[in-house]
Amino acid sequence: MAGYEPKIIGFLCNWCSYAGADLAGTTRLKYPPNLKIIRVPCSGRVAPELVIRAFKEGADGVMVLGCHIGDCHYSTGNHRTARRMPVLRALLEFTGIEPERFLVKWVSSSEGELFAQTVREFTERVRALPPLRERMKS
Repeated sequence: MAGYEPKIIGFLCNWCSYAGADLAGTTRLKYPPNLKIIRVPCSGRVAPELVIRAFKEGADGVMVLGCHIGDCHYSTGNHRTARRMPVLRALLEFTGIEPERFLVKWVSSSEGELFAQTVREFTERVRALPPLRERMKS
């Protein structure tokens, strides 16, 4: 669709991924402005209901970014994310939402370039899909 810019919601762990986003910004790394960041204490606190609600409220794509496995500031929060999000991905696919619209990734506070690259790649991936909000209206 010409002129289509996807709306992307990113749930970012305060300790790692949000700090990685901050590093990307302070080092002036370029990434699309499509991402709206929601800062969460830990990726383990991102309930599947939040992801589903983001899609229902008009997001074309949702990212959950957290600390690398073994580096969680709350010990096992990202393990919880790693267990729950694949189940959520299957549920989204069952409801007709393409799995390409959902991303879980581990990005540390020192990985500003990885954060920017992840946002660029995910935005392009979602941009290649038709707008989800048009399908959700019907």
